[in-house]
Amino acid sequence: MSNTIPNRQVICETLMELAKDDRDIMVLASDSRGSAAMGPFAKAFPDQFVEVGIAEQNIVGIAAGLAHSGKKPFVTSPACFLSMRSIEQIKVDAAYSNTNVKLVGISGGISYGALGMSHHSLQDIAVTRAIPGLAVILPADRHETKRMTQALVRHEGPVYVRIGRNPVEDVYESADGEFVIGKAVTMRDGTDLTIIAAGETVRVALDAEALLRDMGVSCRVLNMHTIKPLDEEAVLRAARETGHIITVEEHSIHGGLGAAVAETVIQHHPVPMRIFGIPDEPAIAGKTAEVFRHYGISAENLADAALRLISRKRQERER
Repeated sequence: MSNTIPNRQVICETLMELAKDDRDIMVLASDSRGSAAMGPFAKAFPDQFVEVGIAEQNIVGIAAGLAHSGKKPFVTSPACFLSMRSIEQIKVDAAYSNTNVKLVGISGGISYGALGMSHHSLQDIAVTRAIPGLAVILPADRHETKRMTQALVRHEGPVYVRIGRNPVEDVYESADGEFVIGKAVTMRDGTDLTIIAAGETVRVALDAEALLRDMGVSCRVLNMHTIKPLDEEAVLRAARETGHIITVEEHSIHGGLGAAVAETVIQHHPVPMRIFGIPDEPAIAGKTAEVFRHYGISAENLADAALRLISRKRQERER
């Protein structure tokens, strides 16, 4: 695979590989086969593809019915619509009924940057992680996306996945290894503080770690690809061993990764924390890099915040 392909294409290619031997794999689209890069799957496996049209609520119900019939449905629909228009069906048909439906929110976060708030999905993690029984996953790059897709085919139960639209820089060297739902990945180890990221912000966290390393700061980086169930053990180990935590996400600062980490930390091992994300306002329109830059989601800002956290703690100890 080229390192310039988006995660949505990886999902298509991986499902095509697996669908050859597993006729139960189904893909559903809501007039979104192009956006989801599922055109090749539809062409190669027409009997395993369902085009629902612009009917996001129906697509979840149809997928639930297929799952109850023994199929393994993957719903591919824009995250902004899937997570908002279909939330009742996700709650009842998928989660409450514990159906084996994989909900893939494509073009998530600010992927549709120029289209503004109607097409941004910056509240989807907050909403979906509050639904009992629904796992929530954000893969970091093409390699992790492939491992995740393979794992989801094997996994029984409802899952909401959010991926972006554009190619993302690699954070892994290959697709080798196992993807474990609910288990964070330590990308870098460190003792002075921890940066916890998910999805496309894992790359930002790794770049911040490199800056801090050059300044003599030992920074741990956790890829929290699964927001729910959260790897509380990894979070609390980071709190105990590094004493400071920064989270960074392509989501509202309310209810997402930062909130999930803070809920765990404050109840079991309080430490100084900073949450980086989109503030409580309609996000500006623009390309992903432009929006990230506007809201300070950058390696430089993370490194600066890390230095301030560490400095503040040292000053408190000296008093």
